Amino acid sequence: MDPRLKREIMLENYENPMNRGLVEDDSYIKVNTNNESCIDNLDLMYKIENHKIVDIRFDGEACAISTGATSMMIKNLIGKTKEEVLSILENYENMIHEKEYDSTVLGELNVYNEIYKQPNRKKCALLPFESLRKIVDKM
Repeated sequence: MDPRLKREIMLENYENPMNRGLVEDDSYIKVNTNNESCIDNLDLMYKIENHKIVDIRFDGEACAISTGATSMMIKNLIGKTKEEVLSILENYENMIHEKEYDSTVLGELNVYNEIYKQPNRKKCALLPFESLRKIVDKM
């Protein structure tokens, strides 16, 4: 992917993230995830119906990488079944850790395919997916 396009996608998702803002609704599962080595601290809310993610909301303070990754994750996961969610999760984690992965299931998340070049930023890119790991068994 062209580096300028990657940067554009990252910036768009940071400046205009999808579904920012929490809701008062007990039907959501709320999860907090943070990065002890920086300011990143996100609350994510997952709404699951019939074994599918139907909505995800988030808020908190986070860097451009964490915020962008959260926005892109949300776009990728809404409407997905547990099996599809697990596929996205596993392929994304493999990509971040420089293992074999299927880029076709990741959509915009492929912009982080070279984050391994900045090892201290891997945690930022993985942060929203840590919250996903906490709820996937509830699907």
